Amino acid sequence: MSFPYRLIATDLDGTLLRSDETVSQRTRDALAAATAAGAAHIVVTGRAVPWTRHILDDLGYRGLAVCGQGAQVYHAGENRLLTSVTLDRRLAGLALAKLEAEVGPLALAASRDGLDGKVVVSPGYRVQEGPLPVVVFDDPAELWAAPLNKLYIQHPALGDDELTRVARSAVGGLVDVVMAGEGIVEILPLGLSKATGLSLAARRLGVKSTRTIAFGDMPNDIPMFGWAAHGVAMANAHDELKAVAHEITASNEHDGIALVLEELLGR
Repeated sequence: MSFPYRLIATDLDGTLLRSDETVSQRTRDALAAATAAGAAHIVVTGRAVPWTRHILDDLGYRGLAVCGQGAQVYHAGENRLLTSVTLDRRLAGLALAKLEAEVGPLALAASRDGLDGKVVVSPGYRVQEGPLPVVVFDDPAELWAAPLNKLYIQHPALGDDELTRVARSAVGGLVDVVMAGEGIVEILPLGLSKATGLSLAARRLGVKSTRTIAFGDMPNDIPMFGWAAHGVAMANAHDELKAVAHEITASNEHDGIALVLEELLGR
């Protein structure tokens, strides 16, 4: 049985990665079998390159990866950025001012552009536990001191879904706002999404959307599902993504990607 897709696009957190940031052997084997059958595997993640590179290295990944919510197309084998979209800092500052006028002070963080761009965070920003490095700043000017891929925002009272909704309503004409995970609401350049970066990478690979299957778990994966021929949501996915998915598989903890690929491989 031939594999029906030429491109397998996978999100990382909550999708390819388990909660301990590892990829199961079963999932590794299923991806290896699919690539042996002629498909290419492409990582499409909200993480910028510096937060993604160690995972790609562990997977022995040498191809293209889409990072930073579509802002970066990265060649892992050559450790080289092929494309990089930055957030207009003047526009982002205006958007933040408008949003804070409506909801009050926000805790902020920012992902700086480049292969080694740091994530800088304000003292009040809640950083998730784990190995991903951040730099805490005290001077607000530090937030704007270098080119950025995106901003992260948190509110002391509003939940992720509510903050995303309010932010889109207040500043949606200036920037894009996405919810990418628990405690992760992001401000992006207007029009940027995972679908943007994935379409650029797919063009370089000579693969069309009609031959692409995508896996994800959060609302920031919705554009990617809209671009791909077939979108598969994990069992642990956000309800907004499940609502637009063609299929729902098992969770990231229970080899959801492997289950779908094995079926497609006729195993």
